[in-house]
Amino acid sequence: MTLPTEPIGSIPRPAQVLAASPSELAEAQEQAVRDTIARLEALGSPVVTDGEQSKPSFATYPIAGLANLSPDGVVIPFADGHQRQLPCLTAGPFRYQVNAEKYLRAAQAHASVPVKQAVIAPSALSLLYPSAGIDGYSREAFLDDLVDAAEADIRGCLDAGAHVVQLDFTEGRLSLKLDPSGGVLDDFVAVNNRVLERFSAAERARIGVHTCPGGDQDSTHSLDIDYAGLLPKLFQLKAGNFYLQLASEPDPDKVLAVAADHLPADARIFVGVTDPVDPVVETPEQVRDRVLAAARHLPADRLGTCDDCGFSPFADDTSTSREVAFAKIEARVQGTALAAAALGI
Repeated sequence: MTLPTEPIGSIPRPAQVLAASPSELAEAQEQAVRDTIARLEALGSPVVTDGEQSKPSFATYPIAGLANLSPDGVVIPFADGHQRQLPCLTAGPFRYQVNAEKYLRAAQAHASVPVKQAVIAPSALSLLYPSAGIDGYSREAFLDDLVDAAEADIRGCLDAGAHVVQLDFTEGRLSLKLDPSGGVLDDFVAVNNRVLERFSAAERARIGVHTCPGGDQDSTHSLDIDYAGLLPKLFQLKAGNFYLQLASEPDPDKVLAVAADHLPADARIFVGVTDPVDPVVETPEQVRDRVLAAARHLPADRLGTCDDCGFSPFADDTSTSREVAFAKIEARVQGTALAAAALGI
């Protein structure tokens, strides 16, 4: 046994992708996927991703090209003052235009180690439905369509041989900033579990949930929200793995104590040991020490490591360089190995 370590998802896109014309884009993205996987494997990463080199963003890939959208959806404010805005659904029915299996199979063509696939949590896409409703298409009908589409997105990746499918649930912590009562978070957990309950226990062992306070242009949207309000409800999700942003937390021991108190039976907790928002590259020794701190709270056989977040969840985010991202990943891989040796596993 050893400590598993996995990337969360995105790697900054190379200049060739960002500057590519529409006719050049597909080839540039394919080359970027190949290069990303080769570099991750060269660093010794036991699990790889495609770095989301072909996704417009971690959140909007399923709806790229969907005609029944307007641009005036939910606004996500970040601490530095910039915003991201989701589109808004204007008519039903709701259908995914792109499934994540497409990205997985493209990555598998270049990988010699297991490939992980990130998908957007259905709770995030539930924000597409307008508060005023849609004539002839109720919210209940929309959620039925969304749950069906999200199940198909996950199942397609599992059937294609994904090592694990990770639901990106960054809106979980944000929901407590927008609604401190926790009602929105309860709704998010409910819709995600409607999807997760459709999978067997064996399948759920290959499904994980990632949470973080956002990470875009070196800023976050909900780092000021206490994890203690999120984790008990997060762990109600019927998944086998949980990926927790932790390296950027001001009091990681407090978070770990809450996680230990609410740890689901048989779940594995991957703790974030590198901070994509911080330009300083961690040392392997810093990573080791963060893992050992986590092992004082969580059983070593239920522990893994990850990055706090993707390094470029939106394709146009160039705040972190590609080289810094790979340097942090190398530190994670090496530091996790040092921790495993120190723990004797």
